[in-house]
Amino acid sequence: MPEPDRSQRSRRNTALAIVVFAFVISSFQRYAPAGIAQDLAASFGTTASSLGVLAAAFFYVYTLMQLPTGIIVDIFGPSRILLLGGIVSSAGSLLFGMAPSLEMALIGRMLIGLGGSVTFITMLKFIALRFDESRFASLVGLCLLVGNLGSALAGSPLSWLAQVAGWRSVFVVLAVVSLLVGIACWLLVADQPQRSAEGVIQKPRFDRTVALVGLLQVIRNRATWPAVWINVGICGSFVAFGGLWAAPFLAQVHGMSRAVAASHVSLYFICFALGCLFIGSLSDGLGKRKSILLVATHLNVLIWGVWLSGLALPLVISYVVFALMGLLASSFSLTWACAKEVNPPQLSGISTSITNLGGFLAGAILQPLFGWTMDLHWAGGMSGSGARLYTAGDYHGGILLLAVMAAISAIASWRLRETNCRNIWTPGPSV
Repeated sequence: MPEPDRSQRSRRNTALAIVVFAFVISSFQRYAPAGIAQDLAASFGTTASSLGVLAAAFFYVYTLMQLPTGIIVDIFGPSRILLLGGIVSSAGSLLFGMAPSLEMALIGRMLIGLGGSVTFITMLKFIALRFDESRFASLVGLCLLVGNLGSALAGSPLSWLAQVAGWRSVFVVLAVVSLLVGIACWLLVADQPQRSAEGVIQKPRFDRTVALVGLLQVIRNRATWPAVWINVGICGSFVAFGGLWAAPFLAQVHGMSRAVAASHVSLYFICFALGCLFIGSLSDGLGKRKSILLVATHLNVLIWGVWLSGLALPLVISYVVFALMGLLASSFSLTWACAKEVNPPQLSGISTSITNLGGFLAGAILQPLFGWTMDLHWAGGMSGSGARLYTAGDYHGGILLLAVMAAISAIASWRLRETNCRNIWTPGPSV
């Protein structure tokens, strides 16, 4: 890729900043119900299970849309898809903020998930189109670090803002912001249209045959699947543990207070965010993918062995273990580069979306499956508030399940093809 001049670099970096801001909004929306759970319960008079469905609506729509997003962004380019995502997310946020009933709020939440589902894959596509491939992993890591600010803002800051201005006002304002960001993406994010052999600019057009052929080409490429399975193992266990079960595990099995358990989880996510930047920069700097993932995935398995052992760790050591877990989990951010670099460059959206789909789908399945293994062994203990009490033995099956998933990622890392941080795809049968 020719090196752009200063003005081109400035426009490109501005466009990337806008795309990343759209990703920040999506990350914020994903975890927003956690910060206003009590407000939502009071507004809609909902049960805990119904509130859980309301929160999960974003996650499942987001997961289902990963593969379609990869196809349509390869065809239409980032700017159009981000505009459409901004419009849909804006409509969903407005409906959610003004919803008179739980049913209407659920529809709004699903629309938010639909609009937000395009941001991450589109961000990867934009980086693949506009930046040198040797910088792909480090740029993705930086964008993930910034994007995770949205997740942090959905906690205490949102809770405080909801108390000051009301949660409905927050989402009405967010609807306006989402629309403005979508328009800005449309105006400023160039798609870098392809040229024909005669030099004529070709406009993107939808061709179902081309889309299907591209999808099948990525799926049939055996070099794609090791990256997918690494993502399934590491991302799936990361989402299932950090997103739901880590805090109650620490509180009920290791006797930590709610505040101390929550601080462990916060450290987990902070180290993950920092790790995405570090490991992407390390990979690009060394010019290696496979060797880094080999080390990270095997160390990740050893970390799960610590929790399987049932040892009572000193508080300082448990913090260190959680920090290492977050850092090692960030290694799955390299899988998008690994999948992209063994497939045709024009199919980078499809290849990264298939990889991303694997991790999100695994997380969606593992969260309830972890709980199911706990219920199998539950002895009937109840707390004074009516909540179930679980022992270390009840959690053992779930921890073992996540350890097995981590082991799958370690096995898959041996099947990766080393790309040396460049696209190595060549026409012909894959090996």
